[in-house]
Amino acid sequence: MRLRRPAAVAAVSLFVAAGLAACGVSTTSVTEPEFTNELAVPPLADSHVEDGVRTFDLSAQEGRSEFAGQDGSTRTWGFDGDFLGPTLRADRGEEIAVDVDNALPEATSVHWHGMHLPAEMDGGPHQMIEPGQTWTPHWQIDQAASTLWYHPHPHGQTEDHVYRGLAGMFIVEDDASRKAELPHEYGVDDLPLIVQDKSFDGDGELELTHDGAEPGMLGDTVMVNGTIGGVQKVTTEKVRLRLLNGSTARTYAFEFPGRPMTLIAGDGGFLDEPAQVDRLRLAPGERAEVVVDFSPGETVRMRSAEVDLGGVAVPSTMGGSDSFDVVEFRAADDLAASPEPAWSPSRQAEEDAMDEADAVKTRKFELSEREINGERMDMSRIDEVVHVGDTEVWEVRSSQPIPHSFHVHDVQFEVLDIDGEAPPVPMSGRKDTIYLEPNRVYRLLMRFEDYTDPHLPYMYHCHMLLHEDEGMMGQFVVIDPGQEDEVGVAAGHEH
Repeated sequence: MRLRRPAAVAAVSLFVAAGLAACGVSTTSVTEPEFTNELAVPPLADSHVEDGVRTFDLSAQEGRSEFAGQDGSTRTWGFDGDFLGPTLRADRGEEIAVDVDNALPEATSVHWHGMHLPAEMDGGPHQMIEPGQTWTPHWQIDQAASTLWYHPHPHGQTEDHVYRGLAGMFIVEDDASRKAELPHEYGVDDLPLIVQDKSFDGDGELELTHDGAEPGMLGDTVMVNGTIGGVQKVTTEKVRLRLLNGSTARTYAFEFPGRPMTLIAGDGGFLDEPAQVDRLRLAPGERAEVVVDFSPGETVRMRSAEVDLGGVAVPSTMGGSDSFDVVEFRAADDLAASPEPAWSPSRQAEEDAMDEADAVKTRKFELSEREINGERMDMSRIDEVVHVGDTEVWEVRSSQPIPHSFHVHDVQFEVLDIDGEAPPVPMSGRKDTIYLEPNRVYRLLMRFEDYTDPHLPYMYHCHMLLHEDEGMMGQFVVIDPGQEDEVGVAAGHEH
């Protein structure tokens, strides 16, 4: 599936692309389909509770998928199916376990993106699952209601595994979300939307090319929940959309032309109050929840508009000039009433709150080339050591004129400011992944709680997956004071 061009060819391609872009021509355009296919909705995963532990079963497996516009079936990977995976859902306070079987022909891992959990359960590159083996992470959910997701994280192969189809959502509920005045019937007025771009070769197989383009391959076909040209029937006045940018490199700017969206949540949970937005930029790995109003009998489409990528070089070569419809909604002639979005703080809101005044350390991270702070990823090197219970500020900056994003495992952070100015509304809630506009400083507030391990690290990295695979990633451990001499990747966890 991988196609690599020699460096000289890549250089010529970039030169030609830049010339076309200068003439106003997008070099990464998307082919819009006919919107005639019922939108697939990932099923809610089954689970069983025994001795107080809710257990899910997942199997990473090979499959074949039928995609609109492709002749025959396409080889894909999925969890418990041919492509993508079911949506896991659990409540704050629950003890959970996931039996993950690897039925693939190669090793993989499953990372719980956005989840607060012990490092040994994180599913990063140190928790590989060999073919035919089962991995059973277990932890207690202790974070606010949010839309998270899961995906592979094998070092050097994350892009490939995610692109083939290994991804799914994980919904965390709490007392606030259970009581909120919001659409809440999964698959009806509460919809997961996993947006991805793909390319297909002449045989209808998924094609992942590496030709020197930045920030990686941008596919010419966009799908939602694995459906190309998806159509969703609407039966209520308002619909809650859980948006996930599940692409490997493309950044989207979602909108409903002519009407606002009500933004209710970011990566890590509810905003302080509903906010009206006309457009929502999401980089790979980012999520957001919006509520959209519909009128009886209308047909409307969610669109990705031209996206502001900040001060990147030649935006037209990086998806900045692309605009296309993503999914269609067809409202019934009679719509059931929906409440105005509202919620109250959870009972843990006060203990969850962070204060910059409590920060004991500021760390600085610069992303450039395929390095962070001048270093490429080394599985045997611990880059940062954090003390449990500490609140810190991380200052993050991309010094390159190409798209980068930044994801931190284990924590949900707050964006304090960007170049000293308050963040825009979509970045005002808890986050775990942010798009980095070049040469701007993002100050992130985070607290490291509960779990310590001097030997097994968490990751921080660019979530443009080609960049991550090629080394733009670092490792940190959380320790108790006095464990400094024990820090180091344990034998057997280097690979």
